[in-house]
Amino acid sequence: MAKMATSMVETGEDAFRKIFKLYKRRNPPPDFSDVIDFSKGVPSDKIIPAKLDPAAVSDVEAARVGLQPVRNWRAFGLQGYQGFIFISNPFLLGSQSFWVRQCLKTYPQKPNVCNLDMHMSPSDTQDIWGKSVHSLSLPPSGKRQPKTLLERLRWVTLGYHYNWDTKTYSANHYSPFPADLHSLSYQVTTACGFSGFNAEAGILNYYRSDSSLGIHVDESELDHSQPLLSFSFGQSAIFLLGGIHRQDPPTAMYMHSGDMMVMSGQSRLLYHAVPCIVPAPQGQTALEIEGCSQDSSLLNSTVVVPVSGEDWVLCSRYIQSSRVNVTVRQVLGPGQSFPETPPLHQRNDARC
Repeated sequence: MAKMATSMVETGEDAFRKIFKLYKRRNPPPDFSDVIDFSKGVPSDKIIPAKLDPAAVSDVEAARVGLQPVRNWRAFGLQGYQGFIFISNPFLLGSQSFWVRQCLKTYPQKPNVCNLDMHMSPSDTQDIWGKSVHSLSLPPSGKRQPKTLLERLRWVTLGYHYNWDTKTYSANHYSPFPADLHSLSYQVTTACGFSGFNAEAGILNYYRSDSSLGIHVDESELDHSQPLLSFSFGQSAIFLLGGIHRQDPPTAMYMHSGDMMVMSGQSRLLYHAVPCIVPAPQGQTALEIEGCSQDSSLLNSTVVVPVSGEDWVLCSRYIQSSRVNVTVRQVLGPGQSFPETPPLHQRNDARC
């Protein structure tokens, strides 16, 4: 009976799961020849140009958050994925380093929530960066060192804090959403034709070289009319975009440092996953250089500011082997509010 059950699972396995396992496989390594690489601009019958609105965001507004003029962005769509937009690294030279520093030093700070809070006291996770600086600054010794808090970071939530157990947001679990990330998200969504996007929740995922993200769909937000935004920094990843059913076969694509994705309309509720992290192509992680030089148009920026050499030493060491992904969502639509949670005694009565 056990053998028959195993056989049925194998023959009935869905296409998405098979492809996920293929790209996650390490030995022998998978063939990446079918993975779409938007950065190379290679023509494909699947890739179509995406229409942006350059007039909606001025060059000054774009530069304030570290972005090139919208007319210079390289934006693509995919046949069969209505509402999906892929923007191949639209950042100005020097600005990615600022966002990397925010993800590693600023956003993990309290009152934001991270995975370490699940088994450590708030005082122990108060300054993850500060508690990791000394160890990360030391030259490699060859000896196996305990992981720093920064290296143990797996996720951080912003704004309405996502509850991983109930897969919900709530009105009483909230902290102010970072103004700089709100501004970046607003400019990107505006350029993509979505006026009035309000960044209310963010999830940062921190990937080491052996990390992956399982097959899922982002549907916990109460309003799905606004897009889901994704920003990638550091090492590259394989991103799988599937269909509305979990078993639908996915399309594989690279996400390099600086790349953005906008999932809207029919693509807003598609299954997706990250099976593996891969070394970034030569020249596409030259962030070490970016940390030391700033484009002149950034110098008077009110959002993106130069990163200190001291901070950048740690940031660059981290992203040499890691990736950070930021997803930003609008949780509530106009006039919407969270359903009221019944008082505790009523909930206890309901269980009886």
